[in-house]
Amino acid sequence: MHSKFNIVAPDQGLAAALQHKIDQKTKPRGALGQLETVAKKVGLIQQRLDPEFGQPYMLVFAGDHGAARAGVSAYPQDVTWQMVENFLAGGAAINAFARQNDLHLAIIDAGVAHDFGKRSGLINAKVAPGTANYLEEPAMSAAQCATAIERGGEFCRNLSLNGCNLVGFGEMGIGNTAAASLITHCLTGATLADCVGRGTGLDDAGLARKQGLLEQALQRYRAAGGDNDPARVLAEFGGFEIAMMVGAMLGAAEAKMTMLIDGFIVGAAALTAIRLVPAVADYCIFCHRSAEPGHAAQLQALGAEPLLDLGLRLGEGTGAALAYPLVLAAVNFLNEMASFESAGVSDKSADKD
Repeated sequence: MHSKFNIVAPDQGLAAALQHKIDQKTKPRGALGQLETVAKKVGLIQQRLDPEFGQPYMLVFAGDHGAARAGVSAYPQDVTWQMVENFLAGGAAINAFARQNDLHLAIIDAGVAHDFGKRSGLINAKVAPGTANYLEEPAMSAAQCATAIERGGEFCRNLSLNGCNLVGFGEMGIGNTAAASLITHCLTGATLADCVGRGTGLDDAGLARKQGLLEQALQRYRAAGGDNDPARVLAEFGGFEIAMMVGAMLGAAEAKMTMLIDGFIVGAAALTAIRLVPAVADYCIFCHRSAEPGHAAQLQALGAEPLLDLGLRLGEGTGAALAYPLVLAAVNFLNEMASFESAGVSDKSADKD
């Protein structure tokens, strides 16, 4: 499934020079904390001591889930297409944050159960009008999953050809926290109970019902011989928006782009992409710690430390857009901050006293 992508880990040959440049800035070593880690990572991705971002994009993938009609969400499925309309009208949180940070915003219909027609600002990449109900059968066929991955990869390749070297990921799809919970359980080994949260705001009874339905889906999958192979798990439980994000991440890593990873659902796509091709992790910056409980299992499994912890659980790529100024700050201090030598400031670490 991922053999069409030629992904290699960044050459570490520049690592020592980048670290030296960071350490020689007019500050105590390590004083800029995670920003120093980010600066080094971006420098390695771009293979430059003076990295810069061009044409930064936020990509929001939308898709519907057959299981949503079975009650795994507090919201009706129609909210997916209604929120896509809100994105197109510029009225969602991600629109506000993208505008604030001069991020290009692309809305991609990966598989919404609605006919939008030809619309300005909407990219039609629809695989099908929503997935099947994974309580009864696999959410998508292997061919549908491969198509979604291929389209996502092509999208990032084209962005790269047009000068984009940074992409943030967001999503919209009623029921997709349930899909992300199942994927996270299968790919991390965390208990299902530790991976299931309230999503769009389920009460206690709704949460218990959601967990019961997901247990049922898992039992059906295991009875059919289902294993923890990432490609199979993705087709079994994923949404078209999640599968297309997996492809977009593979394509972005192939094109050596920096990726801003949002919260729980985007995290499920990143987890899948990294399980398929471990080198994808070298291109990912994890932006925030979601309030969804399953996100902790993802971060732990990937050894990731996110930049923000604001109690966010909205999705849409909002955490990625909010973290972008910090990533920009990391690049700016690397490029613009004086060194001890250029500023004529004594480097205490060089003192022999």
